[in-house]
Amino acid sequence: MKRLFEMGLAVLFLMIFVCACGREEARGSDRPAESDTFSIAADEPESSGKSAANEETGVVDMEIPQTGWTEAVPTEYTQASDEQGSVVRLDYESEDYVRDGSAITKTAYVYTPYDYDENDAETQYNILYLMHGWGGHAGEYFDFTATKNMFDNLIAKGDIPPIIIVSATFYNENSDTDFGSSIEEFRAFHQDFEEHLMPAVEGKFHTYAASTSPEDLKASRDHRAFGGFSLGSVTTWLQFCYDYDYIHWFLPMSGSCWYYGTYGDFRFEDNVDFIEQLVEDKDLDERGYFIYHAVGTEDAVKSQSINMAEEMLSREIFTPDHYVFYQKDGGYHDFNAVQEYLYNALPLFFREGNDTSENMLTNGQPYTTDTDISDVINDPAFGDYGRLVFPVDTGYYSGRTLGDLRLTWYSNIDSDKTVEICNYMKSHAETGETIFYDIYTDEEKAADPDKADTGMFFFKGNPGGKFAVCNAGGGFAYVGAMHDSFPHALELSKMGYNAFALIYRPGWDTAMEDLSRAISFIFAHAEELEVDTDCYSLWGGSAGARMAADVGSYGTAYFGGDDLPQAGCVVMQYTGHSEWQKTDPPTYSCVGTSDGIANWRTMQRRLDAMSAAGIPTEFHAYEGLSHGFGLGTGTVAEGWINDAVAFWEQQM
Repeated sequence: MKRLFEMGLAVLFLMIFVCACGREEARGSDRPAESDTFSIAADEPESSGKSAANEETGVVDMEIPQTGWTEAVPTEYTQASDEQGSVVRLDYESEDYVRDGSAITKTAYVYTPYDYDENDAETQYNILYLMHGWGGHAGEYFDFTATKNMFDNLIAKGDIPPIIIVSATFYNENSDTDFGSSIEEFRAFHQDFEEHLMPAVEGKFHTYAASTSPEDLKASRDHRAFGGFSLGSVTTWLQFCYDYDYIHWFLPMSGSCWYYGTYGDFRFEDNVDFIEQLVEDKDLDERGYFIYHAVGTEDAVKSQSINMAEEMLSREIFTPDHYVFYQKDGGYHDFNAVQEYLYNALPLFFREGNDTSENMLTNGQPYTTDTDISDVINDPAFGDYGRLVFPVDTGYYSGRTLGDLRLTWYSNIDSDKTVEICNYMKSHAETGETIFYDIYTDEEKAADPDKADTGMFFFKGNPGGKFAVCNAGGGFAYVGAMHDSFPHALELSKMGYNAFALIYRPGWDTAMEDLSRAISFIFAHAEELEVDTDCYSLWGGSAGARMAADVGSYGTAYFGGDDLPQAGCVVMQYTGHSEWQKTDPPTYSCVGTSDGIANWRTMQRRLDAMSAAGIPTEFHAYEGLSHGFGLGTGTVAEGWINDAVAFWEQQM
């Protein structure tokens, strides 16, 4: 009878799979009534309240609602990206844990992000393992072009850091089997994962694991996630039960925990009792874990997910920083829903990284365009250096809120970028990460009080990556960092480069001294900062461009810094600086043709002369742009920073 029951379930699942996988979304935009779905997912979902960073993991407990609705994947995310990752097949040796323990060969498919370099062992990547449902196969997540495109775009647009993704299988023979046997296979999968799959993948690809020893794999758990759909969701819950030592982030999609029971005998209370006891016994609250649980409102097997969620949320221990439950309005038991769950969940994973995506900002980050500038300056997260986020001399900026901010001599102020920068700084500061460095000692600042208004904001890229120092303009009267160096530094960090935005003392002499001191500080603390000092670059706009050019030309020792190698590249925006030497570093310049402060012809003549002397140069004049266009978002100059980075990379 048991076998007949399992066969009946197999037929049911096959019907669901065949009918649902090809189904297009047909629902309207109206949200379902509360009585039709999960009772706690009301119009005003529960929220977590402010939490401090976990001292051991460094992960911020985000203020995301504990229950809610997923957001649709924008169409542009399903289109082919200019920066496409690669998928490769990986065969590895394992054991037949279900049958006789004999040696077998299994298969997984591995996605590596754009620009992944197998010879670059210093760059480390977070890793996500994904599991298919009943009747699925290894590599299934990459069979759907739109889903693979979405992974590319999430990375390219900075929503998530570059990541390695593994599409594996719980089947010992890499192939479909009946439902009852499938249950046996996924129940044993955690052994394959621990002893074979994880070592095979992370021994070949560059993750945060120092080696494939159990100790090093466990030590890197904060950089590892596991997710799955349908029976893959059930597998994900079991991974939590067995492999909490190895995995921090979990994404069960349309399925509940079957540690006790099976299909039709879910034993929700027993399973949640076990999970609760596991969290307490293994100190997982302190060590950190996060579960993003999701299901669709039209999913044929939604009840098990909803009942599981109700039981989880009835326990005080599962707070919003550890467990959330989200539903897709109109979502079926298919890969359209899976794609949406991945889109919503992944930006919430690996939160010690770049939390600057739109998803993060709309799910709990504190600043908006309506936030008072004074609230940012006085935020306790920034300590004493909050006053340096905006110009110290308040006479050079106006506006009460982040959306109102205006800077003297600057055009094209992007309020969304201002909000993104402030949220980036706050989220990283709250993890305990150092985002600001003094460049002068207390004794030096006591001797010259003006030096108290100096320092560097650090926008960290990949450990061991090259560094850049960005210098804002302001006519040597003030430092316009929020528009002229912070945005550049943030974008460089998204590309993997370590970027510093210098806050210097206004005045040519003091600015040159501060920049030279900053570079000397970086060289002296390169190991602590995890930066590569070879072929560093100097960036600047307006007065900041003059700083980059002069220090690049004359060297740091000339202005009182240490005797250090010359910059490998200078990137300049909108300045009338005309001096140069035959020993100047390669230089990239850009300016608008309607700039009333820096004449574009003056800039072009300088670079033409340098080029004639054999110095690599690149020049761009953007039609109609005025002074201080910054990143140029929404203008003809948008994307110029990518050209500048490509020029820098040519000099490496």
